[in-house]
Amino acid sequence: MDVRIGIQHSPRELGFETSQSAAEVEQAVAAALAGQSPVLKLSDDKGTVYVVPAAALAYVEIGSEESRRVGFVA
Repeated sequence: MDVRIGIQHSPRELGFETSQSAAEVEQAVAAALAGQSPVLKLSDDKGTVYVVPAAALAYVEIGSEESRRVGFVA
């Protein structure tokens, strides 16, 4: 699934694909915003770990879990 994270005072967003479910990502974001965790920590499909301070989060966009189609549709 695609995840895009906007960071305050940064012109670029952080985008990656993760194997985590939408519920897991949403739970991690909610915990960071509620103050239960000082950082939002997510990992992508390749094993890279992204750590963003909760205070710097502008937005988090969680994409759909379905895979992309390749080819032409008639």
